[in-house]
Amino acid sequence: MMACSEPVSSVGDNMSVSAAPRKPRILLASSGSVAAVKFANLCQCFCEWAEVRAVATNPSLYFIDRTAIPKDVILYTDNDEWSSWKKLGDSVLHIELRKWADIMVIAPLSANTLGKIAGGLCDNLLTCIVRAWDYSKPFFVAPAMNTFMWNNPFTEKHLISIDELGISLIPPVTKRLACGDYGNGAMAEPSTIYSTVRLFYESKAQQGNGRV
Repeated sequence: MMACSEPVSSVGDNMSVSAAPRKPRILLASSGSVAAVKFANLCQCFCEWAEVRAVATNPSLYFIDRTAIPKDVILYTDNDEWSSWKKLGDSVLHIELRKWADIMVIAPLSANTLGKIAGGLCDNLLTCIVRAWDYSKPFFVAPAMNTFMWNNPFTEKHLISIDELGISLIPPVTKRLACGDYGNGAMAEPSTIYSTVRLFYESKAQQGNGRV
């Protein structure tokens, strides 16, 4: 298991009970990238601090080790979206998850899902949550793709589009990629993603906003 570093801050240690009446609710999501092999570790990192629910696209399930996901983390898939609804009046999963979460994090964010979000498409559970998201709440993405895909002009356009929505980027890093190429496009490490999100949340709580 990869170590999950604590944020370089004492903010969380000094938070009063009134500032944090409950653990933050983090919705972690994975799309179809080889970097999804790290998704279970990402869930483990956040479980040390927050209440976590998880969403996985069908392609990402090829890479996720579901047995390594913490037992108290529910992993939702497209099948759950459809099986949970039987008749008018029943709850709709993507709406319920949208209401539940304080923060959403997509890691890894594939080139395909990035394009869907930028274009407003919503053809699976994950993108339906994104389309219904309350953008006054924090939303982070950690892209993962081949260097050529990362450098493609479409990627820049799509990143501009999601930035306009208020989605925060956790940039990819340069390293040896799964395909064997060396270059930028690898997902940030789970510990970096965790620290980034936690520091953001705790800095907002420190400012006395009540709700992040």
